[in-house]
Amino acid sequence: MTPICGWAGSMPSRLVKGVERIGHRVIDALWRLGVASRFFVLILLHSGSSFRRIHLVIKELFSTGVLSLIIILVSGLFVGMVLGMQGYDTLQRYGSEEALGVMVALSLVRELGPVVAALLFASRAGSAITAEIGLMKATEQLSAMEMMAVNPIARVVAPRFWAGVISMPLLAAMFSAMGVFGGYLVGVKLIGVDEGSFWSQMQSAVDFHQDILNGIIKSFVFGVAVTAIALFEGYDAPPTAEGVSGATTRTVVTSSLAILALDFMLTAFMFRGEG
Repeated sequence: MTPICGWAGSMPSRLVKGVERIGHRVIDALWRLGVASRFFVLILLHSGSSFRRIHLVIKELFSTGVLSLIIILVSGLFVGMVLGMQGYDTLQRYGSEEALGVMVALSLVRELGPVVAALLFASRAGSAITAEIGLMKATEQLSAMEMMAVNPIARVVAPRFWAGVISMPLLAAMFSAMGVFGGYLVGVKLIGVDEGSFWSQMQSAVDFHQDILNGIIKSFVFGVAVTAIALFEGYDAPPTAEGVSGATTRTVVTSSLAILALDFMLTAFMFRGEG
């Protein structure tokens, strides 16, 4: 009876400790959210100086955008080819295989283009940004800039932020274009769908404001979210090798969750009045 009584007596203390741990985690999450919001405001406030040094933004555009181009184009091509193959099989059951171009284009422009391109961007460019900023902090380069009266947010962070924001919509557009080309290769050249129907129905069904513009807005929002998360995780990373690696992992995980959550909210807002 004594062990049972001891275990029962420790239940309230265990419950209290569990509630304390949950409370600490909630407080830490709210604290990090507040710090991240302040960090984002500082980036916007120091953006003017980064645009006065436009060469820095162009340099980071090459690192974030151009170096991500190959994986974006190759992934877009194969996603479009899979869409063409699966879409033809589905549409053939209903005798609507001529509408293959419409299905491929709408799927890419509305959803898959911005979302998949943003996930690839977070995995490739976002992790690289976090690792770079984290290593600069670990080697005290950021502290050296502050000692020389150089604001690291204006000199290092803001150019990378705007480079990511600018390159993300361009990469998403290239992803969608390459995906449409992949659907064309499979649907028209491989399967034998009529080429005129493929392009004409796509042209008549895809609306610029309802489809293309909304896809651009999505990719812009994703670019802001992914780049801001990557920069904050790198700037807030502990100055150790383990801290930088953990920050890189958090960047990919947090960015992926943010992309999917934002996609749901933006889709619900943009297309709520359709039909």
